[in-house]
Amino acid sequence: MIHNDRNIVHMDLDTFFVSCERLLDSRLNGKPVLIGGTSDRGVVASCSYEARKFGIHSAMPMRMAKQLCPEAIVLRGNSGIYTKFSKNVTDVIKESVPLYEKTSIDEFYIDLTGMDQFFGCHKLATELRQRIIKETGLPISFGLSSNKTVSKVATGEAKPNNQIRILKGNEKFFLAPLSVRKIPMVGKVTYKSLCDLGIKRIKTVQQMPMQMMHKVLGKNGLSIWKKANGIDNSPVVQYHERKSISTERTFDKDTTDVVKLKGIIVAMAENLAYQLRRANKLTACVTFKIRYSDFQTYTQQQHIPYSSLDHNIIPVVLNLYNKLYNRRLLVRLIGVRFSHLVEGGHQINLFEDNEKLINLSQAIDKMRERYGDRAVINASGMEAKSISRWNPFTGEPPPLLPNRRR
Repeated sequence: MIHNDRNIVHMDLDTFFVSCERLLDSRLNGKPVLIGGTSDRGVVASCSYEARKFGIHSAMPMRMAKQLCPEAIVLRGNSGIYTKFSKNVTDVIKESVPLYEKTSIDEFYIDLTGMDQFFGCHKLATELRQRIIKETGLPISFGLSSNKTVSKVATGEAKPNNQIRILKGNEKFFLAPLSVRKIPMVGKVTYKSLCDLGIKRIKTVQQMPMQMMHKVLGKNGLSIWKKANGIDNSPVVQYHERKSISTERTFDKDTTDVVKLKGIIVAMAENLAYQLRRANKLTACVTFKIRYSDFQTYTQQQHIPYSSLDHNIIPVVLNLYNKLYNRRLLVRLIGVRFSHLVEGGHQINLFEDNEKLINLSQAIDKMRERYGDRAVINASGMEAKSISRWNPFTGEPPPLLPNRRR
C-alpha cells in the first residue's frame, strides 16, 4: 500500500572519492583533483568541483582531462578506502532510520513516512545529515520530497554540501524549469532524441499529452512523462548488506583431478562476475567452499575492494581454493559465493588504468548477452560443461545457446 503523504529522502555524498582522498590529505582541499586510471589509457572516475569548472566530467579519458586542466592533481583511486568510508556512512544511517535503501557506494534513499508524527521529517533528515558530516567528515547533500524521483533531482540541485525540501504539491513547479537531462533515466541517447523533438526543459514534457510521449518514445516515454510530472510510486526497498549470489557443483564422481577442479572454479567465478555486471552490482566479499568425499566441508572468505571484474575476482577465488585444498582427498563438491553486494558497477571500473580491459569486458558481455553465458569464456574454464545459466537477480534463464564447434 502506498502511503499518501510519503516522505522520501535521497542522500548523496558529494564527489565521494575526492572527499575521501581529501580526508586523508588536506593539501588536496580547494584544488582541482582527478581520480581514475592514471595512464593515458585511463578514464576519470571522479573529479572535484574545481576540476569541473574546466569542463571535466566522469568517464572522460584522462588524457583529455589533463589537457583541459594541466594543473589538476591526478590520483589512482583506492576502492578499498572508499568501501570503508561508504560503510561508515551506512552505519550512521542504519542506526538512525527505520528504512533505507543503499543504491550505490555513495547514494541512499531513506523512507521517513509516518515519522513526522514524532519528529518532523525535515528536522530528522537535517540532523542525520549533520551527524554524517560530523562523524565521517564527508560532505553530503539531500533532497526531501514525496517520492524518489523528485528527491533525487532535488539532491542534484542542492549540491554541493546542502539540502533542499520540496513540499507536497510543489513537485511539478520545482521540476518545470530544469533540463530534461536531470530526469533520472534520461541518458545521452534519450536526451538527443528529446532535443531533436525540441524538448529541452522538463516543463515542455509536462505540457505534452502522455499519449504523445508514448507514441514518440514508447514505454520509456511514459516513464519520462510520469517522472517529469513528479509522479513516482516506487518504494524504498529495505537494504540488506548481505545480499549474495552463489553457485555450487556436486560431482557425479568424486575427483582429485586438479586441472578439472581449477577449470570449473574459474568458470564459476567468471559466470558469477558476469551476473554481477549484468545487474550493475559489485561484490566486497568472496567465499569459496569445498566438500570432500567424507562430507567434511570447509569454507573460507576474503573481503575485497568492491569489484565485478574477472581479473580482480578470479585470482581471489583461486587463492582461497589453494588455501583450502591441501589434502589428497577426493572432492565431492565445490562452491563460490559473492556477498556484500551493492549497486554501481560502472563507477568502480573506471579506476582501471586499462581502457582496453574495460572495453574487452564490455564487448565479451555483449556477446554473452547475444549468444549465451558461455559464448566467450576463459580458456582455463573450458573444462566446465555447464555452470548455472540463470540470472540470480531476475530468476530468468539466459538466451538459448547456438550450437558451436570449438
